[in-house]
Amino acid sequence: MDNYIRFDWAMKRLLRNKANHAVLEGLMTSLLGREFKIIKFLDSESNQETEEDKFNRVDVLAESDKGELTIIEIQNNRELTYFHRMLYGVSKAITDYIELGNDYDKVRKVYSINIVYFELGQGSDYVYHGKTYFRGLHQKDDILKLSVRQNERFFGLGKGEGVLKRKEAGDLFPEYYVLRVNDFDKKATTPLDEWIEFLKTGSIAPSATAPGLSKARECLRIDSLSTIERNDYIRHMESLRYQRSVLDTSRDEGWAEGRAEGKAEGRAEGRAEGRAEGLEEGAEKRSMEIAMKMLSQNFPISQIVSITGLTEEKINSLVQQ
Repeated sequence: MDNYIRFDWAMKRLLRNKANHAVLEGLMTSLLGREFKIIKFLDSESNQETEEDKFNRVDVLAESDKGELTIIEIQNNRELTYFHRMLYGVSKAITDYIELGNDYDKVRKVYSINIVYFELGQGSDYVYHGKTYFRGLHQKDDILKLSVRQNERFFGLGKGEGVLKRKEAGDLFPEYYVLRVNDFDKKATTPLDEWIEFLKTGSIAPSATAPGLSKARECLRIDSLSTIERNDYIRHMESLRYQRSVLDTSRDEGWAEGRAEGKAEGRAEGRAEGRAEGLEEGAEKRSMEIAMKMLSQNFPISQIVSITGLTEEKINSLVQQ
């Protein structure tokens, strides 16, 4: 069986190469249901290789041949504010790519594609899609559409074209896709299924024909990497292993300590109340220890807040100790 590199690392190092655009274009085509062509990658804070790479905040910001913006992000670690960050990323893309003084009709359509490898709320499906519509309060199927004149003005339609194609709010407002990779547990029968299977397992079935996967077979093979790239990839995988070990150990130890303290206090003040307080105090104590370790390794404050749940003020107080 062929051995392919992880998709998150490929996004950071290989898929921005124009020769490999077909891989990401194939993913977007399979997801969005239409041919999608990348004309260029745009600058973005998280495109830069920084300390936050340790936590796999990986995303690309691309522009299509139709002027649409697409954010593709992979997240491997749990984060309480994940949806907040999705919203922030889309909002920033919209405001960054409309020039000061331009009319609002220059606002770009944005697709936010989020690939997550952790539990994210309840639900049985592995693909979720969010899109904005304005509906009447009392009529279920009453969707607000723009007038012909508004179509001509705001969407660049020629005279009379608005009669044939009315625009809905959802045609302009951002669209969000969440791909819950770990929840995929069925036989791949559609192009999107084949992509999700690849994202989950790292393997491409010989029968897979989804757009982009044939190109992925060529450029994402580990044995096709240069010596420098292969060494970088090995370090990346070792870093992932270390992260998982630290986070899993921290959660287990925090739970054990909290339970022990809860039992001790429960004997004196009442088992139920003591256990609750002990769990809370034990968890906070362990979070403080994790924060101290992360500070000693120069992790960003924002990432420590996300992982430990401590406030920025509490972490800053540790810095001053």
